[in-house]
Amino acid sequence: MSSFQHISVKGLKELMRNHPNMHILDVRDHNSFYHGHIDNAFNLSNDTLEDFVNRAEFEDPVVVVCYHGIMSQKVAQYLLELGFDDTYSLDGGYQAWVQSEQPSSL
Repeated sequence: MSSFQHISVKGLKELMRNHPNMHILDVRDHNSFYHGHIDNAFNLSNDTLEDFVNRAEFEDPVVVVCYHGIMSQKVAQYLLELGFDDTYSLDGGYQAWVQSEQPSSL
């Protein structure tokens, strides 16, 4: 059985530049998503899963994001089993994304 791939924040930024049709799926709760998320992310939940699956192109890359990169792994594997070809879990989750956007202190 195939498995999803892990992707770093740097890898995600490169994927975003090279694949404009990619999907970023944020599986955090709606309130957390509302207060901050990666640009163009879709807040995936049990309520929105069917809509996403029905409208998505299965060959487009899919990156799943959660708080710290744990829950996203389960969702990425589930999406792969549904037939999405190119599925990733963001290592470190949204927390890693936020940290990468902070200016480095010297």
